[in-house]
Amino acid sequence: MFEITKDEWELQTSQIVMFEKGQGKGKYPKYLPFAFTEQGVSMLSTVLRSKRTIQVNIAIMRAFVVMRQYYMNYKELKLQIEKLEKDMNLKLKDIYEALNYLLHPPQPDKKQIGYKKGAE
Repeated sequence: MFEITKDEWELQTSQIVMFEKGQGKGKYPKYLPFAFTEQGVSMLSTVLRSKRTIQVNIAIMRAFVVMRQYYMNYKELKLQIEKLEKDMNLKLKDIYEALNYLLHPPQPDKKQIGYKKGAE
């Protein structure tokens, strides 16, 4: 268990609506909250043995598992999107070059016909 920092609290409250001004409690709580690591919850479950604490600890452990799965899926999805963007940028570059070639085909050098100034 550890107490979160003021910066962590501000980041957390920016993610969700909590302790807004005008609700009587101010923007910040009187004391910063504590947080548990996954291992801390596991250790706590060995000390507290009532049915209720066991159920709560199981729910918390499941939440940690879901968060880990979400993070891994998010990371994989992010990598897939980045790969797709890279592939699409290459394809779009090829399409742009082809369209530019069709709109502005290279002109062969033409020999000037007629009177050439300075030619004798």
